[in-house]
Amino acid sequence: METWLLVFLSLSLCVVVNLLLNQKHKKRLPPGPPAVPILGNLLWLRRSFTDLEPLLRDLHARYGPIVTLRIGSRLSIFISDRHLAHKALVENGAAFADRPAPLPATRFISCDQHNITSAPYGSLWRLLRRNLMSETLHNSRVKLFAPARQWVLHVLAAKLHAHGTEKSGAAVMESFQFAMFCLLALMCFGEKLDEESVRAIEAAQRDLLLYGRQLGIFNFVPAISKHLFRNRWSKAMEMRQRQKEIYLPLIRARREHKLKKKETEERFVHSYLDSLLDIELPEEENRNLTEDEIIVLCSEFLNAGTDTTSTALQWIMAELVKHQEVQAKLLEEIEDVVGKEDEEVKEEDLQRMPYNKAVVMEGLRRHPPGHFVLPHAVTEEMTIEGYTIPKDAVVNFLVAEMGRDEEVWEEPLEFKPERFLDGGAGEGVDITGTREIKMMPFGVGRRICPGLGLAMLHLEYFVANLVREFEWKSVEGKEVDLAEKPEFTVVMKNPLRARVIPRRNACN
Repeated sequence: METWLLVFLSLSLCVVVNLLLNQKHKKRLPPGPPAVPILGNLLWLRRSFTDLEPLLRDLHARYGPIVTLRIGSRLSIFISDRHLAHKALVENGAAFADRPAPLPATRFISCDQHNITSAPYGSLWRLLRRNLMSETLHNSRVKLFAPARQWVLHVLAAKLHAHGTEKSGAAVMESFQFAMFCLLALMCFGEKLDEESVRAIEAAQRDLLLYGRQLGIFNFVPAISKHLFRNRWSKAMEMRQRQKEIYLPLIRARREHKLKKKETEERFVHSYLDSLLDIELPEEENRNLTEDEIIVLCSEFLNAGTDTTSTALQWIMAELVKHQEVQAKLLEEIEDVVGKEDEEVKEEDLQRMPYNKAVVMEGLRRHPPGHFVLPHAVTEEMTIEGYTIPKDAVVNFLVAEMGRDEEVWEEPLEFKPERFLDGGAGEGVDITGTREIKMMPFGVGRRICPGLGLAMLHLEYFVANLVREFEWKSVEGKEVDLAEKPEFTVVMKNPLRARVIPRRNACN
């Protein structure tokens, strides 16, 4: 009721302007269901936006691979065809590389688009992305954190050893998330944090992300809605303040450490935060980033590397529990490469494990953590498949549907890593989508995920070592349920519980 109240308050102010603007769009837009002025297709949708994917699947079956929805006053276009996605994101990449302006309710979360994810396509975005790619995600830098990955592996193995043999099995997702967050926090802040500190940062991050769903009401006449629902707005501000209180001591300690040029055994040579402290913004009189902007960028780094990787890892391990023959074949490859006595599958060993890579690739194809890319905005009017894509339209792409295209993948809903080996449809697949798109779990084009290489390394490393260390089996009487549920990523509706049995007598 509260949403409709604010919608109708704004209706009288906007209807005339909307009708005048609609006169400009006489060109052929992609097809879609009938829309109501101002309200768009909201009356037709009637359900939560978490139901958007099945609704879009029905729309694409009815209207074709490119459809239009009006979500409020915004024109949103959804593309499910891999050829059209390539034409848009690769062949016309610059035109589709912008981001929509943030809604009023979420502007404060991105510090007015001062992060890589939401920054407009331009100089600020290039500067922030180049800094991340060259200073933290460059191969030479990533190698510096090999000891950190080994440390986190031991932390994760210890947690699984503690609960994995119970009859009810271990709820592994929480352990995966904690381990990945430990690793990303170390890469971000440059030091090992104790469990209490990691838990505090993780809780502040997740609470603010999840509460963001409650803020949509403020997109309708913010000046009014902030008064009507001031308690809700105050709670969001309190969460933001809590995040700042946790981050600021870490930022200020690292700044002091850099100024004194001290190094200790507990501090790594480089961190993402170090690079942020050095950034100057040329178009803003070479000023440094503010503390609020640094918090937003660190938050983005932690979110992007934790939830997506831990979600993908859970899906892959669920498939290995479900398909014991795949797990056995993977273990055979691991033992052929590293033997049975080595304590760890090292990063250099991964290059000699094609089946391990195939397992990871099949997991990403079958269960991409995000079923949509982040929305793109069009910087100039474009024509695709005979349809007009107006300037400033919001365009999105159905990642999961492209990875399950029956024209490319035989039995696309089955988990078959062999399809990425010799003679399979996925042999030599270009995951960046530069040549063609067969799957795009990291997006493609100019806004492709900059952490692609790091994510693949982490998945291959942890999958291999978790299979090396443990036998993964289902809980007696319970089948693995592959039903999906959208959260920040698309997770298992019923999180994986597995019996995790050590292959050796003691934890290494």
